[in-house]
Amino acid sequence: MAEKRRGADGAWLSVVGVGEEGADGLGPRARALLDSAEVLAGGRRHLAMIPDDGRPRLPWPRPFAAGVDALLALRPRPVCVLATGDPMHYGAGAALARRVPPEDMTVVPAADAFALACAELKWPRAEVATLSLHARPVAALAAFLRPGARLLALSRDGATPAACARLLAARGYGDSAMSVLEHMGGPQFRRRDGRARDWPEAPAAALNTIAILCAAGAGAAPPPGLVPGLADAAYEHDGQLTKREVRAATLAALAPAPGELLWDVGAGAGSIAVEWLRAHPACRAVAVERDPARAARIRRNAEALGADRLEVAAGAAPGALAGLAAPDAAFIGGGAADAAVWDACRAALRPGGRLVANAVTAAGEARLLERQTRHGGALARIAVSRAEPLGGGLVWRALAPVTQLAQVKP
Repeated sequence: MAEKRRGADGAWLSVVGVGEEGADGLGPRARALLDSAEVLAGGRRHLAMIPDDGRPRLPWPRPFAAGVDALLALRPRPVCVLATGDPMHYGAGAALARRVPPEDMTVVPAADAFALACAELKWPRAEVATLSLHARPVAALAAFLRPGARLLALSRDGATPAACARLLAARGYGDSAMSVLEHMGGPQFRRRDGRARDWPEAPAAALNTIAILCAAGAGAAPPPGLVPGLADAAYEHDGQLTKREVRAATLAALAPAPGELLWDVGAGAGSIAVEWLRAHPACRAVAVERDPARAARIRRNAEALGADRLEVAAGAAPGALAGLAAPDAAFIGGGAADAAVWDACRAALRPGGRLVANAVTAAGEARLLERQTRHGGALARIAVSRAEPLGGGLVWRALAPVTQLAQVKP
């Protein structure tokens, strides 16, 4: 076995967080890792902070994954990757840690943008919601909007603050206070303050962080709840929607956990997948829908409710399931009576995974009874009535009863 060549801390790869001061702001440990590296890697802005001393340099290409492959090809030469602030928080370090064994990597963070922003604004970090808009649409803010919320967002570019201001105004949060913090921690630092409704379209510096103190105006919709069972009116749909009460019971049976993947098969409006994703930022979901108009509607619902990371697989199951990552849970909303869809979902589930199916037709219910007899599981009938106006009073209107089967794969 070839002997590994190591950097100053014993690992071939070091990831060093830098601020606006560049190399002058590095501590002794970070400086030693930088000086001992044979190759420097990072964004062009980061590499420009280090005087050229003849060492090879690897600027990050686009897509970022190609740069990771090129970096791994340098092993075991000592390499120092330069990144902004805390590399393990929305940074290069987090991406590299998925590919590099822990013993092969040393990470030295600097103060990140969120820490610097909280210090500037005097906001307690524990009371602030944080997100990155580097690779997400501005609509991701929607999941965080509620009166009094304090938000910090890493911008994609100089146009992001104006786009955020437009979204806030469109959703009835135009009175929200905004601060844009540019080049924090360096001599070019600039802070701009204002209200979302009056924010100028002129771009900010490319490196900026947005602070928002949410204030709801008269036109703001009530913030969506944090638990499953959002109002039916929160979704755009054509009638193919798992109703609120049934949806809450279905999510309870699916039991989302951080990092788990859901298949929502025959997704309709996508409500099950959307609320699975809202359970935790690390949850993942794929909505499988054969109707193109519904697939487009699912994407709009996901974006509107802050679940923009939802993946939509357009096509009919079971064919559309081929090639998807194995799920931790699967929900069959449309096609519960189809044996091929059921068998494909059950076969793909990871051990210990949950399979939940709802049926409203007699044929669908018969299939669920048959599968419960064969494989076990918990059967439930969910019957819901809602009070509706009739004349001068109210009358109970029953929704179609739903039969639900929930199984756990051994």
